[in-house]
Amino acid sequence: MEANRKEAISTAIFSVLANTVLAIVKGIAGVFGNSFALIADAIESTTDVFSSLLVLFGLKYSTRPADENHPYGHGKAEPLITFIVVGILVISASVIAYQSIQHILSPQEAPEKFTLIVLASIVIVKEIFYRFVSKKSDKTKSTALKADAWHHRSDAITSLMAFIGIAIAIYMGEGYEAADDWAALLASGFIMYNAFLIFRPALGEIMDEHVYDDLIVEIRKIAEAVQGVEGTEKCFVRKTGMSFHVDLHLTVKGDITVRKGHDIAHDAKNAIQNEMPEIADVLIHIEPEE
Repeated sequence: MEANRKEAISTAIFSVLANTVLAIVKGIAGVFGNSFALIADAIESTTDVFSSLLVLFGLKYSTRPADENHPYGHGKAEPLITFIVVGILVISASVIAYQSIQHILSPQEAPEKFTLIVLASIVIVKEIFYRFVSKKSDKTKSTALKADAWHHRSDAITSLMAFIGIAIAIYMGEGYEAADDWAALLASGFIMYNAFLIFRPALGEIMDEHVYDDLIVEIRKIAEAVQGVEGTEKCFVRKTGMSFHVDLHLTVKGDITVRKGHDIAHDAKNAIQNEMPEIADVLIHIEPEE
């Protein structure tokens, strides 16, 4: 777990630095290249910087050990941070949409051609960032890091929309100058959609939604291999940050002593946590075999 924590935090720091550099590049290119789509893209990247900082804070706070006031740890802070990140995405998408409409309603000049080179490079770089951070999210089981990965993907999409819009505005000539702004408006819709994709799993985590069937199968398999365990009944899993808490009912022979049942429960818990270090705790209830 400590290795996952360090890896998640280092990935979040990487996102902060990468988004900062790209936001500056986009902003400069958008201003000098006369492209609102690129400026809108820079705005979205700027919000990514703040959201990545929030993710970094959430990761550091959510991985604090359990204490007297938080017996289950601080993991729920992670999806709460994700909700804030989603809110930032929605606000930035709304601002981009409003500004795009304002520009569409007023005459504009076509963007400069060099902005296409900038955007093509950004699309490639951001897609690489998405795949890198998403892979780290899957490895560490971090919801907040998954949200950060989707930020990189949404940035790649907005940059692609901007590229298409600018290309139309430049090469289609007079009458198509607003294509750049239409691209920014379309990009705001994609940002909203990505915000929902980020929001949904975080909500499921807060509500302890049942979405861990594969994990439950593995837990049952490990528990049933422990000597003295006759079978498993109920098994519930809930996620807190990058770790999981399990409630498991084991079936044992009905004529054994309480002490023996207690020992079997401890053996099962140890076996599960040894095989699956991402599981923070296992609460086991013993049932007598019928």
